[in-house]
Amino acid sequence: MRFLVDAQLPPSLARRIEALGHKAEHVADCSLAAANDRAIREYAASVGAVILTKDEDFAIRRAMRVGGPSVVWVRFGNVRRSELLRRIEGSLPAVLEALQRGDTLVELT
Repeated sequence: MRFLVDAQLPPSLARRIEALGHKAEHVADCSLAAANDRAIREYAASVGAVILTKDEDFAIRRAMRVGGPSVVWVRFGNVRRSELLRRIEGSLPAVLEALQRGDTLVELT
């Protein structure tokens, strides 16, 4: 599975996902750190990546549209980076399962 980590989440999250055996890049890695949501969606779709974000706009658009990249919406509040990485790593098996069965919007709470 391939992930594109949005700007509200740290680049270290992409590195952690890669360490767990998946492809991942942060928007800063592909010169999209200051890009608008449309450019990020288009890039993710072009490379077959799932967008991992805290931005509700991606979730709303995914819920309302047919097509485009899947979205993993991180809905828990601000936490220390180590806690964020731990929580997402712990949720990753369930996220992968949901995406593999065809879910296009996965919420992490």
